[in-house]
Amino acid sequence: MRIIAGNFKGKKLLTPNDKFTRPLRDVVKESIFNILQHSKILKINLINSNVLDLFSGVGTFGLECLSRNSKHVTFFENHFPALKMLKKNIKNLNCSTKSKIVERDIFSLNKLNLVLENYELIFLDPPFKELRIRILLNIIQNKKILKKNGVILIHRESKTLDELPDNFTVLFTKKYGRSKILFGKFD
Repeated sequence: MRIIAGNFKGKKLLTPNDKFTRPLRDVVKESIFNILQHSKILKINLINSNVLDLFSGVGTFGLECLSRNSKHVTFFENHFPALKMLKKNIKNLNCSTKSKIVERDIFSLNKLNLVLENYELIFLDPPFKELRIRILLNIIQNKKILKKNGVILIHRESKTLDELPDNFTVLFTKKYGRSKILFGKFD
């Protein structure tokens, strides 16, 4: 695992040796960032943006955003082996001032009194077996966490058919072997 582009290009990321952590593959990550940068459908500028990385694992996505000059990334992770590597990766890249780690289960977000910013980009990379995507999207909308023209990316197994809220529009889907990325927004 490595950073693809930007200030930290080529830097390696630490990953735990466990079967529960599934870091975003470099080829998928590179494709996502090409789409974010060049899409005429998505109106997003990573530079100076606030990013929310849910189920962040070792920080593959959020750290790539920081390498490409995002202003700040909030990481949500509660799996200890991944969390340990996430902290080391942030430290190794000197990103502590531009990042925040919330060591909680993301589904507790509804109960937490955290002051969360409004984000231009939210990345959801839950375990493929996680089925509560609709609940999580409803929490995001009810808490008004996503900015008006913000985009949500959801990494899922390609065969998974998630039930999504009626007011969530999938703009397009990209498939990468066993996985897919949904690019969407709220109406």
